[in-house]
Amino acid sequence: MEITCKRCHQTVEAENCYCPVCGLPQLVYAMDGAPGQTSPEQWSGGVRDAATIDWKPALRAALIVAVPAGILVPVLGLFGLFWMGAAATWAVSLYLRSQRPAWITTGAGARIGLVTGLLAGWLAFAVSGGQLFVQRYLLHHGSQIDTSWKSYVETSQQLTLQMGLGDAVQMQTQKAWMLSPEGHAGFAIFGFLFNTIFLLLFAVAGGAMGARFLARTRQPEV
Repeated sequence: MEITCKRCHQTVEAENCYCPVCGLPQLVYAMDGAPGQTSPEQWSGGVRDAATIDWKPALRAALIVAVPAGILVPVLGLFGLFWMGAAATWAVSLYLRSQRPAWITTGAGARIGLVTGLLAGWLAFAVSGGQLFVQRYLLHHGSQIDTSWKSYVETSQQLTLQMGLGDAVQMQTQKAWMLSPEGHAGFAIFGFLFNTIFLLLFAVAGGAMGARFLARTRQPEV
């Protein structure tokens, strides 16, 4: 006998107490004493709804994963985005190890991934800023950093003028601001924030995909 999940409307086998797609606890039918009569009862027994997150172990799992993820992201560059997605999936897996039943919805996995991305993103932001501070003030690479930035600004402005996207007067004003200490610092901070946003997106996707994958590979415990 098959039933239909009330949340996602997918087919659920009669012996399953959870939907294999979204993890929603299903109704079970028990005899009410009279022959041939059945009455639906909500499945209980202390089972946690798969869409509800127990945040204490979830934060612990996110923190365990976010620390190495945030440290390695600035080192890995573009591959750090994919590492962030894998780290969020890992956080979901660690969270499920402490849950009975070990079951989770895609939305709950995305929320755990978001928390993991926030922790790792701010740590990566701090690590990147710390690297710049060490290079400029402790290793005395400030002149090299400024030279590279000046070359980048001039090259980008030449390309902009060649494509006809700006006039010479505006470009000179913009160039003067970008080469100032405030402009250089502002663009560096903007770059860090832009990378952090992408880290969050990949973390949310990784958490959701991890929950989806685990929902297909694990059988709900009863």
